[in-house]
Amino acid sequence: MTRRPPARRRPAQRPRRRSQQQEPQFVGLLVAAAVAIWLVATVVNWLLAHWWLLLIAAVLAVLGSIGWWQQRTQRTQWERVQAQALRYGLVQLDGLSHRQFEYAVRDLMRRDGCTDAVQVGGQGDLGADVKATDPQGRRWVLQCKHRRHGERGAAVGTPELQVLNGTGRPVHRADVVVMVTNGRITQPGRVFARQQRLHLVDRQLLASWAAGSRPLWELLPALPPPRKPSQLS
Repeated sequence: MTRRPPARRRPAQRPRRRSQQQEPQFVGLLVAAAVAIWLVATVVNWLLAHWWLLLIAAVLAVLGSIGWWQQRTQRTQWERVQAQALRYGLVQLDGLSHRQFEYAVRDLMRRDGCTDAVQVGGQGDLGADVKATDPQGRRWVLQCKHRRHGERGAAVGTPELQVLNGTGRPVHRADVVVMVTNGRITQPGRVFARQQRLHLVDRQLLASWAAGSRPLWELLPALPPPRKPSQLS
């Protein structure tokens, strides 16, 4: 007997759910794209028909930018004039707290042109209360000693200057190391400062600096040479 070949099974038909779900999404995308194109075309045609509105908007934008720039320039100039006009009297400085005195010294350095002057005094300041860079590129470290009773307060002596001398150049890399006080400095302290190339701003020099318009580097002798050429050279 001859055997009949087994009947071939028809492949099972895959469900069409995925294709049926994709068709509405594709149609939706086409509709959205058509709407977007229509909107863009409508806006472009409207702008072309009303080109003068674009011109007005551009002119207003330019005028607004000019006005903003002028206001910014005037504000910067006014702040510079205010900074240059900064003055302190000794009575005013005597009435400050120690921290306020540090900020006053910082502001005086900024008035003189040290735009990066910053108050850094506080716990762990290692002898630096104010740091700044003058227009000649020299790095300044200033330690502030405020005396509530001014000249009648305790005088700044050699121990305070020794602390400043031990950190001003080795730690803070300063070119100019300054002790500033609204009080007095002892004679041994002055000798030590001269030996170690420390600069002193006592009550008399502070009065001249704070109430005048000359920068501190014009009032102190024997400063190191500038790091960069002066703008006046």
